Amino acid sequence: MTDTRRTTLRLGFATGYWSAGPPPGVAEAVAAADDLGLDSVWTAEAYGSDAFTPLAWWGARTAQVRLGTGIAQMPARTPTATAMAAMTLDHLSGGRFVLGLGASGPQVVEGWYGRSYPRPLERTREYVDIVRQVLRRDRPVQLAGRHYTLPFPGGTRQGKPLRSTVHPYRADLPIHLAAQGPRNTALAAEIADGWLPFLFSPRMSNAYAEHLADGFARRSPDLRPAAEFEVAAAVPVSLGSDVEAAADRLRPHLALYIGGMGSESTNFHRQAVERLGHEAACAEVVRRWADGDRPGAAAAVPTELVLDVALAGNPAQLRQQVAAWRASMVTTLVIQTDPRALPAVVEALQE
Repeated sequence: MTDTRRTTLRLGFATGYWSAGPPPGVAEAVAAADDLGLDSVWTAEAYGSDAFTPLAWWGARTAQVRLGTGIAQMPARTPTATAMAAMTLDHLSGGRFVLGLGASGPQVVEGWYGRSYPRPLERTREYVDIVRQVLRRDRPVQLAGRHYTLPFPGGTRQGKPLRSTVHPYRADLPIHLAAQGPRNTALAAEIADGWLPFLFSPRMSNAYAEHLADGFARRSPDLRPAAEFEVAAAVPVSLGSDVEAAADRLRPHLALYIGGMGSESTNFHRQAVERLGHEAACAEVVRRWADGDRPGAAAAVPTELVLDVALAGNPAQLRQQVAAWRASMVTTLVIQTDPRALPAVVEALQE
């Protein structure tokens, strides 16, 4: 990553995934993305709304911003199905699509998709390999992996290696990987074009850089150079009268990820926050969440933790806080906020 990117922090918008239905104001927010000067718009999925459909539907009202999945879950689709969707959206958008992928966690992978979770890094490597084969279109797609085998070796045995009927708009369509732990962060640097971190702390930028350096050391020369590697961090942002009032709106969000995501034994989000040094706070949030005390769990999220991974305050305070992000390795700050507040948040964050 080049030093010049540190002075030109781009802004994106994360629509998130839905609860009961589309978030109020999200269609209007995406439609305004070009006029707001945003770099990108990102959708997500968990076990309800999907990431590709909203991106295509809302993205059709844009002309300039990049359109990314942040993230599409790999267990939800075969690698070739994901590559098909990526090529299609890239054509329809005129080369503005970014394929953000993530492994999800064992609770969703095994409980929702009915797939085996172990060895996620190995599975990710095979998955990205197949997607890149489809995009390159230089030969029929084949892989004899532990997790994916093309053609399928059983069944009628009539399968044969195939090449996409569609010529990709861009054979080097960018692939970004969501990662939180050191090993999968290094994998992103090794095989992808960008990293999609969540619960990122700019004060830990040097430590993150070491993880990425491990991957860059193994990076293929066939990929984009490491200097062009992107870091698009999803960052909760709350605009309010002061820090405490704004932070109060983010505490329930962070409590959910710390106390309510994943299984009892495996919560990658909680582990990411614990690595930042907030073990005691996490333990209290988890205890209250397990007792069914959702308001208490939110109240147990200290303001220090909020400001470590998010932005909260009035416009002047947001501008002061974002300076640390501009000085970090982050190339795009992907705003997570109420869509109806997006214009005011962007105005506060823009230089």
